[in-house]
Amino acid sequence: MSSALTGSTNSLHDVAGLRVGHAQRMGEGWLSGTTCVLAGDDGAIAGVDVRGGGPGTRETDALDPRNLVERVHAVVLTGGSAYGLDAAGGVMQRLEGTGIGLPIGGGVVPIVPTAVLFDLGRGGDFAARPDARMGAEAYDAAAAASSDSACAIGVIGAGTGAKAGGLKGGIGSASTVLPDGTTVAALVAVNALGSAVDPRTGELYATRFGMPGEFPAMGPADPEELAAARQLARDRSEQESSPTPYAMATTIGVVATDATLTKAQCQKMAGVGHDGLARAVNPVHTMFDGDTIFGLSTARRDPLDLYGFHDLLEAAGDCFTRAVGHAMLAAETVTGTQEWRSYRDALPSAFAVETSTGVVSKGN
Repeated sequence: MSSALTGSTNSLHDVAGLRVGHAQRMGEGWLSGTTCVLAGDDGAIAGVDVRGGGPGTRETDALDPRNLVERVHAVVLTGGSAYGLDAAGGVMQRLEGTGIGLPIGGGVVPIVPTAVLFDLGRGGDFAARPDARMGAEAYDAAAAASSDSACAIGVIGAGTGAKAGGLKGGIGSASTVLPDGTTVAALVAVNALGSAVDPRTGELYATRFGMPGEFPAMGPADPEELAAARQLARDRSEQESSPTPYAMATTIGVVATDATLTKAQCQKMAGVGHDGLARAVNPVHTMFDGDTIFGLSTARRDPLDLYGFHDLLEAAGDCFTRAVGHAMLAAETVTGTQEWRSYRDALPSAFAVETSTGVVSKGN
């Protein structure tokens, strides 16, 4: 794996056949959004792995390897908790309008598995949540997206109202190209009950798994700054979770490859994506998270032998870890019912800057 590289965009767009689009609302009671991953006219072979105690999903049973459906035509990641499942309807309508879907009874039924995260009320209006109209907007953005450039990350789409351990969460992505040319990539909406930050040092867990030069130089944060950030995160979490002891959360995402996989292999790849999540967030898969990861194969390359599949799985886990790191670094401070500070604003001393003399100093 030492000779693996990132793809040209270091994002899900490096997997041939996939395009990502986002739609969101902020202000006037809103802080939520939807992300659509389009799988092309032929769709993608798919599996899923659902973990945690509070999932919100649609069409995941169809992805069981024992069941009929082989390919999906899009995947939707969205805010809005269970209400946000309505966003999938807008994507289905758009796909049906283009004739894309499973041919049935003289028409088509687009297969659009969906997972939601909890962000209800974070903008101030509990009823301000994604619906079919927002799903259609995310589809339109994905249809217009160029695969030659990276998909947008940060406070966008399903990551608009996301948070992680009291800090601002968001959308992140990363990719790997294996020595044989196989591409693996991940897209994640980080919205975790747990924290992406090592409480002992203030460093992001995920950045320790980056490719050479992928993440900015970082080191332990100033102890006083770290203590203040920990206290603020506790205060924010307590404010949101009152009167219950824990806030609801859920991290959702996609891990994908251009290699030809079976449904069972896609499910295995999704499961290894969860291993990558567990390296980047602690605790993970709690009773207050419904962590869900979809595995997609666009089948643009030949099937892999056992050893090649092993290498792909290793890369899939690493990609998901790195995608969490990019989400946390791309997030910006946002104010809704309260202020959620970004990692960069909460712990600026964790960023090391190499001077011309080789001395490492701290600062923004």
